[in-house]
Amino acid sequence: MGKRFYNIDVREYGSGNAGATNTFRVLGKKAGIPVLLMDIIKGFVAVNFVRLQDFYTVDDLGYTNLQLMLGILAVLGHIFPVFAGFRGGKGIATLLGIIIAVHPVGAGVAIALFLVILLLTKYVSLGSMLGAVSFPITVILGHNTDNGRLAPALIIFSILIAILVLLTHQKNIARLLRNEESKTYLFGKRDKASVFDSEEDND
Repeated sequence: MGKRFYNIDVREYGSGNAGATNTFRVLGKKAGIPVLLMDIIKGFVAVNFVRLQDFYTVDDLGYTNLQLMLGILAVLGHIFPVFAGFRGGKGIATLLGIIIAVHPVGAGVAIALFLVILLLTKYVSLGSMLGAVSFPITVILGHNTDNGRLAPALIIFSILIAILVLLTHQKNIARLLRNEESKTYLFGKRDKASVFDSEEDND
């Protein structure tokens, strides 16, 4: 998006990631929104490739397991893109597409919490972490898989998502504790000069 329409490689600015948050930060909403949607759709479509097989039905635990395997491959492709020198983003938006496909209720709770935190604090990183932590809680309490059974793979996956997001945001946590974390004004204006100096790393 940046190289084709703006002649800018977003990986050379901001956090250095080729993800939606850095695109918002460097190029603004007109570029950021399409990138965000494409990243979400990427995860959602990957999971739904499960519909092309006829080994499992939607009520089988194997169906959920295959969904998650496909989703994990999409995230790995986002973080280490073959056609972009293996320099991608952190996969947060792609993970969102996956959880929308496998557990819409949990995804809805995570999105709502993310938006509330973002609007209140302007910290994308904080919203992402709290949204991710809410997902396994919703999955475990929701009992919304496979004829009322809790799919073990989905429970493990949801917990791993929360752990992964926290681990990949260690620098953000340190900056939040030092009150040095950069804010992202997705719905407002910000000083353009600060965009190219930002060190926030959240995509």
